[in-house]
Amino acid sequence: MAAGKKVFLLVLLLALTLYLMRVSAFGPRGEAPAGGAVRDLLAPLQQGLTWLGEGARKALSFPVSLVHASRRAEELSRRVAALEGELLSAREYRLENERLKQLLDYKSGPAAAAGLEVRAAAVIGRDPGSWFATITINRGRAHGVAENMTVLTPRGLVGRVIGAGEHSATVLLITDPRSAVGALIQETRTPGLVEGEAGGTGRLHMIHIPNDQPVQEGQVVVTSGTGSLFVKGVPIGQVTRVKRDSTGLFLEAEVKPFVDFNRLEEVLVVTGVRSP
Repeated sequence: MAAGKKVFLLVLLLALTLYLMRVSAFGPRGEAPAGGAVRDLLAPLQQGLTWLGEGARKALSFPVSLVHASRRAEELSRRVAALEGELLSAREYRLENERLKQLLDYKSGPAAAAGLEVRAAAVIGRDPGSWFATITINRGRAHGVAENMTVLTPRGLVGRVIGAGEHSATVLLITDPRSAVGALIQETRTPGLVEGEAGGTGRLHMIHIPNDQPVQEGQVVVTSGTGSLFVKGVPIGQVTRVKRDSTGLFLEAEVKPFVDFNRLEEVLVVTGVRSP
């Protein structure tokens, strides 16, 4: 019996000890009173270790970031280059469409009114020499193109076909010294002959103008269609200077062509003439 009381008292004492330890070790919120002091004491050290760890992480990740940034910059550079290329292509298509629209408008407008049957062609080659001004177009006999057909643009006269293959043709420009075009001063109907200038200057001269006919700067020169291989009424250029020729029997005029032969990309070939 005494042994049982001793065991009971021992168990009771142990339980009481554990209870006192719990009460003394934990505050009202279950936090050790000494834990707060320790935490406050170690807070600066913990903050320093956290800062060092963060710095080390950034230092270790910086080269990787540089690699990613470099790759990203290269990717963006490639995308910018691709977009610039697409923009230039779109601009080229837009300009080409504008030129083709001008050809179509001329074909359905002034050309139709004048009774001209025309076929569009692209310039695919140029004579590199300085003495003979010729171009090559991508239309030939298979497309109804033949020798001596008039070639023009909506702005004015270009030249005439001097050789036709099956799918291409050679055009002699009016700026070539071998070219001669029967012409008229549009305002006064004064006749003359327009020739190219030797040396590849791109300038034109109107010769054999009767010296009793009034010719002035700014007047427009057109094809006469008389005794000529060219159809009538096609604009050639504008008079820029008038003088007497070396014989004194005729007047001579310098003519600036309406067509910019250095930027010639598309032309129209007159394949037939019908009554308007």
